[in-house]
Amino acid sequence: MCGIVGYVGNNKATKFLIEGLSKLEYRGYDSAGVAVIQNGNVEIVKQKGRLANLGDALNTNPLEGTIGIGHTRWATHGEPSDVNSHPHQTSKGDITVVHNGIIENYLELTNFLKEQGYEFKSATDTEVIPNLIHYFYEGDLFAAVVKATEKLEGSYAIGAICGQEPDKLVAVRKDSPLIVGLGENETFIASDIPAVLSYTRDVYLLEDKEYVLVTRDGVKVLTATGEEINKEIYKVTWNEDSAEKGGYEDFMLKEIYEQPKAVRDTLAGKIALGKEITLDNVKFTKEELENFDRVYIVACGTAYHAGLVGKTVIEKMAKIPVEVDVASEFRYKEPLITEKTLIIVVSQSGETADTLAVLRDGKKQGARVLAITNVVGSSVSREAHDVIYTLAGPEIAVASTKAYVTQLVAFYILGLYFASLKETVSEEYVEEIKKELLAIPEKIEAVLENQEGVKKYAAENYEQRDIYFLGRGVDYAVALEGSLKLKEISYIHCDAYAGGELKHGPIALIENGIKDGLHTATECVVDIGKSISGIFTGKFENISQVQTAIGSGGVIDTFSDLIDKASNKIYQKGIINSQIKSVITGGKDIILNNVTSNIKNEMNFQERSIHNIGKYVDNFNEYLKSKDFEGMTKEWKKIQNNLKSIIPLENILKQVRQTENIYNLIKNNGNNFELSQEELEIIKKI
Repeated sequence: MCGIVGYVGNNKATKFLIEGLSKLEYRGYDSAGVAVIQNGNVEIVKQKGRLANLGDALNTNPLEGTIGIGHTRWATHGEPSDVNSHPHQTSKGDITVVHNGIIENYLELTNFLKEQGYEFKSATDTEVIPNLIHYFYEGDLFAAVVKATEKLEGSYAIGAICGQEPDKLVAVRKDSPLIVGLGENETFIASDIPAVLSYTRDVYLLEDKEYVLVTRDGVKVLTATGEEINKEIYKVTWNEDSAEKGGYEDFMLKEIYEQPKAVRDTLAGKIALGKEITLDNVKFTKEELENFDRVYIVACGTAYHAGLVGKTVIEKMAKIPVEVDVASEFRYKEPLITEKTLIIVVSQSGETADTLAVLRDGKKQGARVLAITNVVGSSVSREAHDVIYTLAGPEIAVASTKAYVTQLVAFYILGLYFASLKETVSEEYVEEIKKELLAIPEKIEAVLENQEGVKKYAAENYEQRDIYFLGRGVDYAVALEGSLKLKEISYIHCDAYAGGELKHGPIALIENGIKDGLHTATECVVDIGKSISGIFTGKFENISQVQTAIGSGGVIDTFSDLIDKASNKIYQKGIINSQIKSVITGGKDIILNNVTSNIKNEMNFQERSIHNIGKYVDNFNEYLKSKDFEGMTKEWKKIQNNLKSIIPLENILKQVRQTENIYNLIKNNGNNFELSQEELEIIKKI
């Protein structure tokens, strides 16, 4: 995903280009660049990294022209670099383009153009476009763009300028979003509406293969044959402030906090206690619903995860079987689509290329198509038979937040609507679900109030490199979305699994792939209660026996030497890392010297709490045997809560735990640590 902008008017082009790109930076942070026609030549300034880098470069090297194009990049072909940054220019002239999308046949076209003497500097698929336009150029930029795009396979939104025609900008879209902003004596192109809102609220929403010819005299929307299309002006109604950060550090945080309002807006006018569900753009009868022999929910990414929840909701409430598919794969599985098929497509933007393709193919085969989308006037909303608008407002951040939540709400509304028509649930049940839906905004607000707790957790875990999300039922779909979010915004490896499937393969990844983490969990964290419970349930019957066993000087001295030797062996074999080794060896003397006195002074007052911990640990160990990590987590929380009640004793408990863990580790694995028979015998006597 990338963002493109363009300007034709009487003012300095770079002013709009930079402002427009700042509104589109969510579409790509890898690089940014602009090209401006200045004194009959196309001048390019582009920089790797954030848009601020481009701003600094333009302050040093300002461009004064009044026609230009700009781009912010999310790399797909070629690493982020200055040379791979847009705009790209032909090697044989100054035809220059910006592009959002993927050219699937760029290698074939590159090889052809190289045979014609064209040179390529970048590793991008985009560079083929200006060279191909130049190949067809005979003094008419519009005609050359048309001929070039006829050879392109894939998706694209393109803006093109040429020094030989310094008063002209040509643009076109296919499967990538592009709008035209209509100002007073100036015209704009952009990937998304927020880029132009500071200048105009009148826009054209372009369809696929619609070409735009912009001059100082105005703008024309044309077919490939040059016939003018009479486009309807779309008037943007939402506020410009909605596309700004609003005092938040970034767009994602802003949109996280906008979730309660977004949910309220989505519910408004659709759900009310004691009243029928109202969906203005959805018209089904009971007979039509009962006539469908199959229902598909089709979407990509976050919307697909929302669809998984939608499947559960519709099946449970309306008793209609539903299949959920990834849009990019749906067409290739030869789905059974007839006039008795209902396809529900989900797209925040309403412009997702793969989802649009499913919608169009489905309609051709006679299916009825219902769309769930956020953007009024989007391609999906215009082409579907029925539409549910989520009304989340503009979503700028890459990671979907409020759009996802409102999609879930939309599915619950749809499920209730279908169930009411089919009379598959009671009126009491419908009212109960309505009540819960209406309470969601307040519940979200309550969660958001725990910001400091979230920050603390993140600070403690941000260096983790492997994370797994687990869930059952609907929570599994949520786990998938959680995993996607973490990957998108932190670049940490993570995955999601159904809770019951953890033991069928993924557990091996945890055991073998996260060795140090497991040792830390099972030897330095998990077994804290195991050691404590042993005081009362097996090894030691009372406090005095603990004191006697640990306080025997000769045994302790021998034990100390064995700890040093064993920890070195364990470290050499890679069983523990250097940090755990340091904990064992560095804290050994403190543990052995202070444990007796600490026990005498404090342990007598803590028997009940310790007994509780022991009980919880027994439960924990049972969950551990069955690899039930959900149960393990619950019991560990109980252990932690009890530890909080005995804070004065917490350090000594850790000392007891470490001492006994080391003892058991050496005893059970003595042969692996290459201890002598004499040493093993000593261990057995401890």
